[in-house]
Amino acid sequence: MPQITCPACDKQLASITGYSQHLAKTTNPDCHTLYLSSRQFAPDPPNEGDIDAPDPDHAMFEGDFFGTYAEDELTWPGSDDEEHLDEDDLGYDIGPGDHNEWEPPAAVPVPPSPATPAHAGQPVDVIKQPSNATYHAQLDDSSADNIYAPFASKLDWDMARWAKLRGSISTAFSELVSIEGIVVANEAFDVYFCNIIECIKALFSDPNFADFLVFAPECHYADKDETIHLYHEMHTGKWWWNSQKHLDCERPGATIILVIISSDKTQVMMFCNKSAYPVYMTIGNIPKDIRRKPSRHAHVLLAYLPTTRLDHMLANLYHACVGRVLALLAAAGINGINMRRGDGTVHRGHPLFACFAGDYPEQVLATGIKTTQCPKCDIPPDELGLATDLGAVLDALCALDEGGLAFVRACANTGIKPIVHPFWEGLPFINIFESVTPDVLHQLYQGLIKHLLAWLSDACGSAEIDARCRRLPPNHHIQIFTKGITTLSRVSSTEHNQICHFLLSIIIDTSLPHNMSSARLLHAIRGLLDFLYLAQYPSHTSETLVLLNEALDLFHDNKDIFIDLSIRNSFNLPKLHFTAHYAHMIRMFGTTDNYNTEYTERLHIDLAKDAYCSTNHKNEFAQMTTWLEWREKVFHHEKYIQWRLIGNTACPHQPRPPEMTFRRTQTMTKHPTVKAVTTDRVVNEYGATHFNESLARYVAKVTLPANTTVTARQLEDRAADIHIPFRTLPVFHKVKWLSADVRGHDDSPVTVDSVHARPGRSGTFASDSVAPRFDTVFVNDGYRIAQVRVIFSIPPKAVPKLFPSTFQPPQHLAYVEWFSPFRVPNRDHGLHKVSRIIKNGERMASIIPISNIRCSAHLIPHFGPVAPHEWTSSNVLDECSSFYVNTYIDRYSFVTLR
Repeated sequence: MPQITCPACDKQLASITGYSQHLAKTTNPDCHTLYLSSRQFAPDPPNEGDIDAPDPDHAMFEGDFFGTYAEDELTWPGSDDEEHLDEDDLGYDIGPGDHNEWEPPAAVPVPPSPATPAHAGQPVDVIKQPSNATYHAQLDDSSADNIYAPFASKLDWDMARWAKLRGSISTAFSELVSIEGIVVANEAFDVYFCNIIECIKALFSDPNFADFLVFAPECHYADKDETIHLYHEMHTGKWWWNSQKHLDCERPGATIILVIISSDKTQVMMFCNKSAYPVYMTIGNIPKDIRRKPSRHAHVLLAYLPTTRLDHMLANLYHACVGRVLALLAAAGINGINMRRGDGTVHRGHPLFACFAGDYPEQVLATGIKTTQCPKCDIPPDELGLATDLGAVLDALCALDEGGLAFVRACANTGIKPIVHPFWEGLPFINIFESVTPDVLHQLYQGLIKHLLAWLSDACGSAEIDARCRRLPPNHHIQIFTKGITTLSRVSSTEHNQICHFLLSIIIDTSLPHNMSSARLLHAIRGLLDFLYLAQYPSHTSETLVLLNEALDLFHDNKDIFIDLSIRNSFNLPKLHFTAHYAHMIRMFGTTDNYNTEYTERLHIDLAKDAYCSTNHKNEFAQMTTWLEWREKVFHHEKYIQWRLIGNTACPHQPRPPEMTFRRTQTMTKHPTVKAVTTDRVVNEYGATHFNESLARYVAKVTLPANTTVTARQLEDRAADIHIPFRTLPVFHKVKWLSADVRGHDDSPVTVDSVHARPGRSGTFASDSVAPRFDTVFVNDGYRIAQVRVIFSIPPKAVPKLFPSTFQPPQHLAYVEWFSPFRVPNRDHGLHKVSRIIKNGERMASIIPISNIRCSAHLIPHFGPVAPHEWTSSNVLDECSSFYVNTYIDRYSFVTLR
């Protein structure tokens, strides 16, 4: 390999990578001068003129998404200049990117409404300069042929990326972070925050979101007569529609930017009780399927709030800090700001505070209400009332001018805390009580389901519930709780979600105290679980919202069973009361997956916990913001490199509402799990008792001439003449279903379902042993339940001996044992009961193509009053004679069987 000579010091280097590292780490003045001269940036282009632009003298944390990095700014681990970053090198402006204008879904035509101006969301400048092209122009001229510029090679870029994301982290302090002192009750607190306008611009101009942004509200319908409203994304909700009409009265042609704010205090270290109080922001113009994925970087860390333990000043401190962070929205929301979108087209954006997503303590803080009250109603929590009167609240806040005592009394009479200037007081088009959104994670999973589990433990007995949990058959969607569910501590939302899959099924036939009937108990649980599943629909219609309210009514009509059992005295629970507002909030802001706090909970890992771990735990917030700034710039440059690698080949995006048809792709491994299994093993180990007979019957059936009808007796006679010409066959132990990117959001396929059919395996140690598993499935044969015993392929050499040359058999087949057809579901719990089909003392079985298998099915054993001790999770499908079909195993089963 030819060597590289440094022209400054004549040192011989083995490669370009070594030469690049030599220049980056050198202490030789001549080499350092050469390095700096090779990394000069072109001057930043002038910024677009903003309407009512923020004060340029106001110091802000500009670290998220903004700027370009030279290679020397991404310092190498252990380098001498690692702690001597120049603060001027960290400044950063971002440009626009590619975008294709949003069109309404072809399947649901949306005619323009006379109540909304036709120019809503239209651009004000159509001269396009994509943001990636702008960023490319800022780089060195030498980058024309080097995709990884300003880095010398891909290796240099990969090393720099590792150094800043995974390697040693510099603890240098950056002056770019805004550390503003907030004084509350004569005590000063530091708040770290970004310029919210620049953060909104960064999200709006991100080229990765360019093809998906939405600029105007729309009315969608589920029928051609336009009588059934359809709600899914935020632009289909009434809030955007109403705000657009009010704003266009003053500023026609406005593009509303829906600002979604979320705050949540989190612990960053378990032992030292260190905590952070991050505030996150995203915009509702980005589709929810993109916003909910942390890997798409659609959320911005907006601020770190002070983490004080002084509860008496917490509310005023919170509002003072958040008010400072959101202050720039007041003028920008009314007057608008020029924002360049992905393809360079400029819109007059009006950022409006739309939603606040948080758990109940955060909702209490944001609205100023008192604990145990509803953040949306001013009446007792166990009743449904009208929304809180915002005018009365604002009048009470104005009483501050009359003196402290009058202010406190006015706030008490209105039902809020005496907060001096809440953060939402001066923001346009906002009703904070309307902006508080449903919280599926904390209100339902970590709230009502947690309560329900405790109530059922008292009603049915913890030991019996745990015994039934341990004996459930396995399934892709089911976690087997080998120690039960009643003794779990610190139960996560994922575990509560798993428990909901079988909670109703395991209490069927349980004995209640005093021989009380379980009908009301089953109705109450069914109503609450139905509400939980309906509330998480990705697309709602005016009809499904009626079902949502009916499910809630079913619970309320039967909840007194818990009072009769002396488990509850009342249901004065704010989280239960809030469920009455779900249907209204879905009509206002779209479905609940637009503002689920589960997404921001995941951000705590990336933007709080990992950031804290990168510091030396002294003066940590300054170091955390610096590390996050570097991280965002690395991600930004990585997106640019991907754009250079693949080019601008994106296809025009055709948006469509979320589907409830659950499209998925069935996949099999390229090679069998076991290449050659004897038919004797298939019979004895896999349990395919009548394999040869069933295969002969399948061959006889598919080789019948077209339009030929035979009786069962004739088919049996025909099968008796067929000889199976092989002794071994390839066997597969699993079939999977992958998700399909039906909405065109470039989503990677993930496994959404699977079916296993494998024998057991014993090992030297108990931990090495594997229990046999033969899953049950839905088959597209009149929608029947069957148990898969073996998945196989016919050996290629045997195909011409069994089938005519004009017929090509399916590549994969399955031997299944059948269950009885569905009957009318039980009126109390709503589940279908099935049992094995036994004929002449033998289980009825047949061979089917695996393409006939729709998805996995889960059967709940009919336990009776007490679960039999000899049943286990691995043998219950063979030992039990009758089962209930689990409707709550996943959303597909719920929609299909409900």
